Amino acid sequence: MLKLLFIVAGAYLLLVAFIYMTQASMLYLPGIPGRELLAAPDTVGLSYENVTLEASDGVSVHGWFVPGESQQVLLYFHGNAGNISHRLYSIKEFHDLGLSVFIIDYRGYGQSDGKPTEQGLYRDGEAAWRYLTGDRGIVAQNIILFGRSLGGSVASWLAAREQPAALIVESSFTSVPDIGQEAYPWLPVRLLSRFRHSTLDQVTKVACPVLVVHSRDDEIIPFHHGKEIFSAANEPKTFLEIRGGHNDGHAMSATVYRNGIKDFLDSL
Repeated sequence: MLKLLFIVAGAYLLLVAFIYMTQASMLYLPGIPGRELLAAPDTVGLSYENVTLEASDGVSVHGWFVPGESQQVLLYFHGNAGNISHRLYSIKEFHDLGLSVFIIDYRGYGQSDGKPTEQGLYRDGEAAWRYLTGDRGIVAQNIILFGRSLGGSVASWLAAREQPAALIVESSFTSVPDIGQEAYPWLPVRLLSRFRHSTLDQVTKVACPVLVVHSRDDEIIPFHHGKEIFSAANEPKTFLEIRGGHNDGHAMSATVYRNGIKDFLDSL
């Protein structure tokens, strides 16, 4: 029996060590479903510009700028898997509200160079902000930061350091250790995690209006994460509850989603 316990304990420690060393590849999923751009905005009737940025550490980052009718620009930080070409439906949703949209692929995703890291994603967000406010001369008060899922942490981090018109956090988690511990309760995730991506911590430092969007049906990031982020945010803030899964809630709740976003934008 003692020998069996040693074997089990040894196997567990090896698993813990393996997860600690490989957690970056477990967290960031640029290869699912792939890095190839499958389409471009013109396939859904949108004109666009290819944009290449250089982050502060020299990494080249690719994105699209889709001009809209109003002066407001939505700086879009997407979720974990896939690339900007998998977000065409969502880009069109915001464009149909009159917004210009600037969306980037994080380092290691799509046509962007490098490998994803937490600080690297923040640098990519900074580069996108500098491009809008510097190269394009867009005033900060006309920029709305939007982050879905993993992108919620990047958008919140940037909003805590700049002065955008507003922040929209959709289907995001409170932090990587929090969501990881829920997914793997049998592992000491909080001790193992080398990444935080703490949307909850960052949103407490945000001074602009905040909209938190979350589905009660989200099968990947439970609803309570959205409610906790909302509770931590400063006023003025709004919560928009939608229905549907983690990746299709905005489409499944199209009318509620569109009206909720529009009402928030009109309130700015």
